[in-house]
Amino acid sequence: MKLDDNGYLPNDRPTIGRLLVFGFQHVLTMFPATVLVGLLCGFHTSTVLLAAGLATIVALVLSRNSIGTFIPLFYGSSFSYIASYLGLASAMGIEVKFGVPAPDELIALMQAGIIVTGLLNIVIGFAIKALGKNIVDRVLPPVVTGSVACVIGFGLGKAALDMAFSSGHWGIAFATLIVTVACSHLLRGLKFIGMIPIILGAFAGYALTFLIDQSQINFQTVAAANLFVVPHLTLPNFSGPLLMTAVFSISIMAIATLPESTAHLYQISLYVDTLAEKQKRPKVILERHIGVNVICDGVGDVISGIVGGPAGTNYGECNSLMVITRNYSGPALLVAGLMCVVLSFVGKLSAFISTIPVFVTGGLAVYLFGVIGMQGIALMKQHKVDFFDPLQLAIGATIMVVGIGGNIGFPGGFLPIFLPGFPNGLPAIATAAFIGIGMHLLFSWWKPKDSSLGPSQVPLVQVDIPHDGKKRSE
Repeated sequence: MKLDDNGYLPNDRPTIGRLLVFGFQHVLTMFPATVLVGLLCGFHTSTVLLAAGLATIVALVLSRNSIGTFIPLFYGSSFSYIASYLGLASAMGIEVKFGVPAPDELIALMQAGIIVTGLLNIVIGFAIKALGKNIVDRVLPPVVTGSVACVIGFGLGKAALDMAFSSGHWGIAFATLIVTVACSHLLRGLKFIGMIPIILGAFAGYALTFLIDQSQINFQTVAAANLFVVPHLTLPNFSGPLLMTAVFSISIMAIATLPESTAHLYQISLYVDTLAEKQKRPKVILERHIGVNVICDGVGDVISGIVGGPAGTNYGECNSLMVITRNYSGPALLVAGLMCVVLSFVGKLSAFISTIPVFVTGGLAVYLFGVIGMQGIALMKQHKVDFFDPLQLAIGATIMVVGIGGNIGFPGGFLPIFLPGFPNGLPAIATAAFIGIGMHLLFSWWKPKDSSLGPSQVPLVQVDIPHDGKKRSE
């Protein structure tokens, strides 16, 4: 039985030819989402690719050297931080336009928050190694992480619609959305083609724009761009009146990526060990190394923050690809990371991506941002969050109202609460997450007097309404 025909475990190294093919396949899988975050938030595409590649390579090498096996996960840009980036831009009076790099001063301030996020993840990772995963569950229960995910996704709803309705081409945006959803639904199970609905939707919207209004696509930027460029690097800025705003609003969003990262590790661990059993080889049991995985994520954030890329997480898209192909090879992911680094020096690539019209991206964003929100609901459902429990209900409700209402209802998504270091007010989504964590920790220690009442046994007011519609009792 050849391993080539039956899959690869994390430490297996395929032939050079297969490594190149497998690596390129990973790049194609992660490319749309990773680059899209940069385009939405003003990061340079070349720098985003450089950060993703370097972070992936370092994380893989770190895991191999520390635990003796690769943790086969690809590090890419996370959508969880988008609202924080855009809120910070608003606070600085900077309008972020799709595909247009933001001023260095904004990127430098975002870098500070991203580096702190990475350091926070590293500390949490070591805490998990020392105390076990339960420490995370105690501080970040599913009702908090799930509600925050909902807030991040749905709180970005207006931004998605603003892009979709730009230039008056909402019809193309809607068509892009429908094609993307159709591809996601109808092409499931078709291996690679079923994993790129975003690319297919973007291509459809791009082609439709070309047929209807070519003036919305500027090819002059592609012609003028150099074939080879050096990625745009900036230095982080740990000073200024908005430093605390940047650090608080960005770093606290790590609570949304922690459960995601952990879930991805559990998922890939299960499939790796299933393959090991079929090949009659020792199980790897990657799930034992949650702490190391979180540390690797943190190191990735630090690297990305240093070079000027967005904060990230390990990618579920690449996980799905590995499951489909039964290819969990760490060396293949190393090649993918190296390819991203090489692509970061191709100038015409960034220029071509920037030609995608804003309204096309808006159609994609309606789907992508909505999925983030729905994943929060799915997380709470999976963990059986009891919304008949008044405390769970209160925590979720507070996070939702403060986060979504504040992000949409106030300029720039800042609550009118002005504290030292927050001249524009407190960022709504970050504040909602902080309040949710605080409520959980406070009331976890402060128990109700009648502890005999279970979560679903709390008395509720019931109204008996007969078929004639007249109220008889309360």
